[in-house]
Amino acid sequence: MDLQSHYKVGASFQAIRVLFVLLALFCLSLANVPSTFAADSPAPPLSALTFRMAGDDLRTRVVVMFDREPKLSTRLFGNPHRLVIDLPETRFGFDEKSLEARGLVSHVRYGLAGKGCSRLILTLRGAFDVENLRVLKNENASGYRLVADIVATSDRKFAEKLKEQKGKTGSTERARQQVAGSALPGNGKPRPFTVMIDPGHGGIDSGAESLSGIKEKNLTLAFGKELRDRLSHERNIKVLMTREDDTFLRLAERVRLARQHEADLFISIHADTINQHDIRGATVYTISDKASDAVARAMAERENKSDSLAGALPEEQPEVTDILLDLTRRETHTFSLSFAEKVIGELQGQVNLINNPHRFAGFQVLRAPDVPSVLIEIGYLSNPEDEKLISNPEWRKKLADRIALAVKAFAARKRPSNLSGG
Repeated sequence: MDLQSHYKVGASFQAIRVLFVLLALFCLSLANVPSTFAADSPAPPLSALTFRMAGDDLRTRVVVMFDREPKLSTRLFGNPHRLVIDLPETRFGFDEKSLEARGLVSHVRYGLAGKGCSRLILTLRGAFDVENLRVLKNENASGYRLVADIVATSDRKFAEKLKEQKGKTGSTERARQQVAGSALPGNGKPRPFTVMIDPGHGGIDSGAESLSGIKEKNLTLAFGKELRDRLSHERNIKVLMTREDDTFLRLAERVRLARQHEADLFISIHADTINQHDIRGATVYTISDKASDAVARAMAERENKSDSLAGALPEEQPEVTDILLDLTRRETHTFSLSFAEKVIGELQGQVNLINNPHRFAGFQVLRAPDVPSVLIEIGYLSNPEDEKLISNPEWRKKLADRIALAVKAFAARKRPSNLSGG
């Protein structure tokens, strides 16, 4: 090999070595990329794996298993009695059977409560105290567990706890909202008074139909939107609807929506037909296991068959038999009666009312134990005069105005701080 060729080979090897060094540096830089991204990406949601309860009417223990240590805060509320546990965003993997009422706990709810925040709510049967609440590392497995020991107490002691809680937060407004049974969102402002409007029937379930072919589901939706639009102008009143189009919903789903959104009031709208065509006028119904009269009983029986008539299996209602026995339910029922009377007071002399306009029966859609609920028959499609009025947009607007006044008065009484100042 001549000298020139030797230098050419050496230069080639040198170039290859430089190339390998550069390639190695590039690979090292790539190795650091994932860790950089990992540091910047948000942590995955917390996982609540299992939920367990054990105990009796005097003492109940609640145990929640998490995949890692949860950062949490707790609050007590009255009317109804609740223990609220706030968590970071959490995926809940609970077995529904584990959530069935047991001991002091009558109901369990959970879900997202805002961006990056989840909430676990335990509704209690009466006054209670949290004797011990701690987060422990699992000894023989990964993860952590929340253990809460809840004991029954007197109304006086529970009131003292709320007062003590008020002192810790330093907020008179928060304490007032707690006693009233309502919550404050994370920004510290009073939560708006929430009204859930439920246009009856929908989708495959047309409801009643007049002789001229007008379907109840269309009228209830039209009036529900009218009432929504009217209430949307009121300060600190938030309006939601169970349906805004021609959609079928089970009765239990309507109730669930009201509870899921922590509604302060649930108004179900209907316009039925009955065999007595001379009966007409608006009627306001509240819940009762015993009907006020034969018409109310027949109305409830028919409405309660809506699920099966639409081809859906009705869901079991395990709480039906003791709807008015629990203190929470009784208080809710009292609020329902109060609102019903306010509606009737606003309608009297303004629109036609049936005789004895406040009636009661076992309507499934009114069975939310913690949401005051009424069912308003805006009129009867079996009566030609009522049919004509209900079909008139101007009349529906007038009726919506009167009911909105009742809602505003009820909200001011139930949540006075929210609606003060104009």
